[in-house]
Amino acid sequence: MKYYSVSETLKSLFRNRMMSFASITSVAASLLILGIIMSVILNINSFSEGIKHQFDSIDVYIQEDLTQNEILTLGDSIQNINGVHSVIFETKDQALENLKIDFEDYSYLLEGLEYNPFPNTYIINLEDVIYADSIVNQLKNLEGIEEVKYYKDLINRIIDLTSYVRNIGLVLTLFLAAIATFIINNTIKLTINARRREISIMKYVGATSWYIRWPFILEGTILGFIGALISTGIIYLIYSYSFQLFTTQFYVVIAAYMLNVKTIVNEILTLNIIIGTGIGALGSMVSIRKYLNV
Repeated sequence: MKYYSVSETLKSLFRNRMMSFASITSVAASLLILGIIMSVILNINSFSEGIKHQFDSIDVYIQEDLTQNEILTLGDSIQNINGVHSVIFETKDQALENLKIDFEDYSYLLEGLEYNPFPNTYIINLEDVIYADSIVNQLKNLEGIEEVKYYKDLINRIIDLTSYVRNIGLVLTLFLAAIATFIINNTIKLTINARRREISIMKYVGATSWYIRWPFILEGTILGFIGALISTGIIYLIYSYSFQLFTTQFYVVIAAYMLNVKTIVNEILTLNIIIGTGIGALGSMVSIRKYLNV
């Protein structure tokens, strides 16, 4: 049976090569758009997680003229505030070194600094985010603090943006998948109509329903698979160029949060193959179920 299915599938692809080409093009175009959307979503997720990890704490910038004892006293006062889990003291030199480590590939950009712009800082880790507003208000009453930095609004906006982009991506994914399924469905219908007499004869001589169905399902799966590979190849070229552009010509912080080409291609390839072969097989099964009385 498997040899028959493969043989009939290859014959059908060749006989209906124009429609097969149209199906592959449709799947590739749909998955290309989907892949671009997914690349954006994956990078926004990466950026969101990076920002949350970096800023989901309260930074207390200490005044330059404080003595060592005053700095220690301030640290004890902060630690005693309700909701504070831990307090870490970071010198201005440590802050600069940490930035060099975080952006290792671009640390050379920091070598030319004439002075260290960072202040001595207390980094407050919260027991829970619900304590944040209360802690910030209490910090304003302490002496020796130059500025309090908490990025709650930024984090919330990034989370909202990520959710918004995900929802739009899901809607577009379903829409594009429906289009590709429709075109593959029509391709298989043409094949069925061309072979209707042959199929009728096969049924009369005792061929089972699945014996007849498998070549069509395999055909749709192959069309979807080829479309997935083509779209992934194009995405690789587009993303490679974009990644190079961002990492060499745009702001270093943006580039630091971008996923590398290999990660994106692996994610998109897996997704495209699953969706491409899935809608290919689905389009075929719908056609057979509707147009064949087997």
